[in-house]
Amino acid sequence: MKDLLIDLWDFMRVRKKFWLAPIIIMLLLLGALIVLTQGSAVAPFIYTLF
Repeated sequence: MKDLLIDLWDFMRVRKKFWLAPIIIMLLLLGALIVLTQGSAVAPFIYTLF
């Protein structure tokens, strides 16, 4: 996982694709939100947003 993040950062740095960083961060946050609320009482409210 660490190597993937380092390679991704090197790609963005070399190719000047820093606009990808907010997209990747939002995808990671949404994924974490779905995983963390999978079995909780908050899950039905989260899934109505999507």
